[in-house]
Amino acid sequence: MDYRKKLMVKPGSDVSLRDIAPDFHGPIESKQAGKAELEDLLEKITPLQENLYAEKKHALLIVLQGIDAAGKDGVCWHVIRAMNPQGTYVASFKQPTEVEKQHDFLWRVHQRTPALGQVAVFNRSHYEDVLVARVHDLVPERVWSRRYRQINHFEEFLAENGVSIVKFFLYISKDEQLERFEKRLRDKDRQWKISASDYAEREHWDAYIEAYEAMLSQCSTEHAPWYVLPANHKWFRNLAAANIIFDTLKDMNITTPKPTVDIDEIYRRYHHAVHTSQDK
Repeated sequence: MDYRKKLMVKPGSDVSLRDIAPDFHGPIESKQAGKAELEDLLEKITPLQENLYAEKKHALLIVLQGIDAAGKDGVCWHVIRAMNPQGTYVASFKQPTEVEKQHDFLWRVHQRTPALGQVAVFNRSHYEDVLVARVHDLVPERVWSRRYRQINHFEEFLAENGVSIVKFFLYISKDEQLERFEKRLRDKDRQWKISASDYAEREHWDAYIEAYEAMLSQCSTEHAPWYVLPANHKWFRNLAAANIIFDTLKDMNITTPKPTVDIDEIYRRYHHAVHTSQDK
């Protein structure tokens, strides 16, 4: 299956999430088969990311958005682990600080975008400012409604400066979310992830769906496409994300950089050191 073609939000389209099945798992028949395919794919991602880091001509920004318990942390654990931490980092954007509030909403985000050679993962992102801000009326509609255009211009600027952008909306059903909350409650090692706001936010489910649909419809572009990942099956969510990341890295045509030293001279020094050691 061509994951990008199947899961990409076509730029300019109107998204209706009710038309997308959150338990979709493509042609993969079982969890075991999906996990096996994922492991093979991660082995292919690793050398591509290593060359990205070495070449320093491109950067990759991965944006993760989704309602609570959709699996943003899970993608970080199960997919991003293929990448060398030296060239990869995860940034989260929660409530803005007092200093951040004194700047435009993209100011804090731009500081965390990846340098050439780097992979940055946004676990929640600048899109919170057209999601939470919209659902909870944190700013007037005349403010958040302009942000779609501003975000598109911001991402276009990044793309023109060497940053490839992939954006994943992790889509789960309302029943699946409740089941995951229950599992967290029962698991003492995961109870720390539960907060009172998790259940309070469920009351705004329909408003969030409407906000997500607007986000996907207005901000999926050629230079920064959105992908809706059906995420009721965690293993499929991870496999789909890994496939799209792999294809995105491959399309960069990254090459292993040439050495910056005289290799023949290094070999001569090596052989001299070996002979000297043996003579002793």
